[in-house]
Amino acid sequence: MASKFSSTLLLLLSILMSIQLLVSAGNFYRDVDITWGEGRGKIQEGGRGLALSLDKLSGSGFQSKNEFLFGRFDMQIKLVPRNSAGTVTTFFLSSQGEGHDEIDFEFLGNVSGQPYTIHTNVYTQGKGNKEQQFHLWFDPTAAFHTYTIVWNPHRIVFLVDNSPIRVFNNHESIGIPFPKSQAMKVYCSLWNADEWATQGGRVKTDWALAPFTAYYRNINIDGCAVSSGTSSCKSIGSTNNAKPWQTHELDGKGRNRLRWVQSKHMVYNYCADSKRFPQGFSAECKSSRF
Repeated sequence: MASKFSSTLLLLLSILMSIQLLVSAGNFYRDVDITWGEGRGKIQEGGRGLALSLDKLSGSGFQSKNEFLFGRFDMQIKLVPRNSAGTVTTFFLSSQGEGHDEIDFEFLGNVSGQPYTIHTNVYTQGKGNKEQQFHLWFDPTAAFHTYTIVWNPHRIVFLVDNSPIRVFNNHESIGIPFPKSQAMKVYCSLWNADEWATQGGRVKTDWALAPFTAYYRNINIDGCAVSSGTSSCKSIGSTNNAKPWQTHELDGKGRNRLRWVQSKHMVYNYCADSKRFPQGFSAECKSSRF
């Protein structure tokens, strides 16, 4: 009964989040550039939607026109349906260069009837190894769902339909680097990664089913745009007139939802992989996940 109630609550949150984004959504013509794919990426619905396709020759992708240092980034996505094995659909933030910062949502396809895997990771100064993976409590190919990255100097929060699935806190005080100095753009793509994406690379992409298509809608960015080294925001250390994302942290209900997702739907956690890290886990793994 509790599980059924939690699923119903998450569905209601999804509906409310969709209504909010319809009011505040950006426009793909205005906000992004299609950067690769030779015509496989197409803006639709007067700028409200964007489709990315993948065939045996190439995938496709786009990036935001602006780069940002902190913000809230919402994207509605409907993933590749049916047999999506070998494909990877992405929504992430990244800076440039060898020592780049990055905050990842990657959606790893699977054979028909098997769940997508949401792969999350955080890179700081070119180093990642902070993976957590989840299976969703709904079919992400049947309708659009909202995926969100909240990034401020204190923490990074990954949300699905406004429900937190992961929190990565700033643990610089114990020597763990945190991305806070490099501005990042939003990137989205659909590409082939059948050497590793599905069941460790055992299942390959079935090109007879191509083209594969993922749909994006209602991009919404509320962040500190950076141009020529200058941020559009005043000091975000101040709480005066701060936007919600600038001080975002989980309340009691949010912590309960996070516990539910992580107990029922997490399928990999770098903080529990002793075979991969026999020398011991990273220091932040011993700290509170909230």
